[in-house]
Amino acid sequence: MGKLIVDPLRSSGVSTVVVIDALDECKDDEPSSAILSVLGRFVEQIPRVKFFITGRPEPRIKTGFRLPLLVDSTDVFVLHDVHSTLIDNDIRLFLRHELSDLAQRRRIDGWPSDEQIDLLCHRAAGFFVYAVATVKFLDNKAQLPQRRLEVITGIPECTDHEGKTRFNSSMTLDSLYTSILESAFGEEGPEIHSTARSTLGAVVLLANPLPPSGIAELIGLDPEEVILLLTLVHSLFAIDEDLSQPVKPFHKSFPDFITDPSRCTDARFYISPGNLHLELLINCLRVMNKGLEQNLLSLPDYVLNSEVKDLPERIDDHISVALRYACQSWHSHLAGAVGDAVDVVSHLRVFLEEKFLAWLEVLSVLGTARGAIVTLEQLILWLQKVCFCRSVTSRDTHTCNESGFQERGTPRHCK
Repeated sequence: MGKLIVDPLRSSGVSTVVVIDALDECKDDEPSSAILSVLGRFVEQIPRVKFFITGRPEPRIKTGFRLPLLVDSTDVFVLHDVHSTLIDNDIRLFLRHELSDLAQRRRIDGWPSDEQIDLLCHRAAGFFVYAVATVKFLDNKAQLPQRRLEVITGIPECTDHEGKTRFNSSMTLDSLYTSILESAFGEEGPEIHSTARSTLGAVVLLANPLPPSGIAELIGLDPEEVILLLTLVHSLFAIDEDLSQPVKPFHKSFPDFITDPSRCTDARFYISPGNLHLELLINCLRVMNKGLEQNLLSLPDYVLNSEVKDLPERIDDHISVALRYACQSWHSHLAGAVGDAVDVVSHLRVFLEEKFLAWLEVLSVLGTARGAIVTLEQLILWLQKVCFCRSVTSRDTHTCNESGFQERGTPRHCK
């Protein structure tokens, strides 16, 4: 902290504002936020610097702001204490500006009406994310904004397919997300629903975001198919015009919604985290087993990675973004996977017996070889869950095979 932040800021003498957004997303086990505790120790040493910190009022954050080292240097602003009228006025102003601009670009006169703006503002219920998602949903080049607005306001006169979607006014944000998914995939068959869940789930649950081509390779689809599916729900994701850029949910509320069965009650769209982690784990192992080969980059013998001048070019040419992701992150899906381990075992056996050294080589050239330790530790923990050694017995009707993996239909014990 001293060498990285305090000394440079103090020596520069420049007035600076440092923004730390969503502090609640920084997980730690301390009773008070570790970041706030550190700031409290050093904040007096950099008087020309102000920190603007946002976060949900979790106990460790509230406790952190009450630390003696911080309490006199901190002003706390509780967003929920802002009068609802002020928030509604801001949301109304935002909606009017954005939708007027949309109407001008699409040459639509007299739209939207004041009543429609008021209704959208009421539906937003103080959530700016609702207003932003609504604007993104309406701005669809392939459909009329007026019709899209009918979807999310439920105008009775609309008899078109999109107008069948109705809102539950008590669940504003969830209703909006449901409406968007219904509009995109509602009348498609089970196969499309399964493909959509895999695609959207990959965006939601990947440890690090991937571009559409990387998602497609990882889950075994054509890139054009993935792009089409994501385009249908473009209001839910930040998708760059440069398709080599990663796709991300534009707000955390959507992953929270679609992975919660109490909120996403439509089984066609609900994503079970444990099941999808299992699917992504198997896909990672499949990609590695197919793509890994020893000395994949054709490096000369007995040289350090730092001595290979064209190493970045070789990496780009021989290691796809999906293969990089699989090598670096398959253990994160192993940790979250729930379900039958049999398919995992078959892929895992090939990986450990035939691809293990090639995997270490790839981690080495990517500069993440130390990650292998974390991965193998996670693998050991997983094996302890699905297999029991000689000293452990269970009442379940499963057993361990010769390699120690759980199999179906037989007593669960190791000989």
